[in-house]
Amino acid sequence: MREDEGGQSADYVGPLDLPDEHEPYEHDAASDEPSLADEVFALIDDGKTYAEAELAFQKSRAAFAANRLKGAVAFALGAFGVFHLALIAGTVGVVLALVPIVGPWFATAIVTVALIGAGLILLKLLKDRIDDIRSAFEDDE
Repeated sequence: MREDEGGQSADYVGPLDLPDEHEPYEHDAASDEPSLADEVFALIDDGKTYAEAELAFQKSRAAFAANRLKGAVAFALGAFGVFHLALIAGTVGVVLALVPIVGPWFATAIVTVALIGAGLILLKLLKDRIDDIRSAFEDDE
């Protein structure tokens, strides 16, 4: 509604009551955009936030892995103990089975020599594997 139209403009409170010297607000688009320095600081802050989050994630992952590793070591030791006992029981069983055939002393000697032979074969295989690993890390001259 315009003032020159008459009507009830005196009672109306709104844009028509603007002073005559009012200049419309000109919006400066450049003032809303962040500066290059603001962008760089925001990038640095985002990088710090990312690094902190990544560090926290890796710490929690390492803690989880350490917890699971402790349990795995416990189970491995338990399994090793059970297998060890089974091998002892098998060895005693072989000795007892050989006693009626060759006597107690020869049965013990046969089982002992067989176990020493198996141990020497395993040591030879171990030495070959260690030599392979050692040769992989030697300097080629």
